[in-house]
Amino acid sequence: MELLGVSYVEWIGYLAMATVLISFLMKSVVKLRIVNSFGCLLFVVYGFVLTPISKPIIITNLAILGINLYYLTRKKY
Repeated sequence: MELLGVSYVEWIGYLAMATVLISFLMKSVVKLRIVNSFGCLLFVVYGFVLTPISKPIIITNLAILGINLYYLTRKKY
C-alpha cells in the first residue's frame, strides 16, 4: 500500500523521525521527553514492520523510551 508513491512502512519511519526531531524544539524537558517517547514508540513499530525486522532500531528506541519513562515517573524531592 502506498501514499504519494511512498510505502506505509516508510511513512511510519518519516513520522517517527519528524516526531523525534520536533521533540528537541521543546523548551520544557518534560514535554521533550513526552514527545520523544512517542517518537521512540513509532520507531519501535517501524523496526517491527521493516522486512526483515530491525533489531538495532527496536533495541535502541526501547532503551531511550525506558530512560524517558524513568525520568518522567521519578519523584522529585
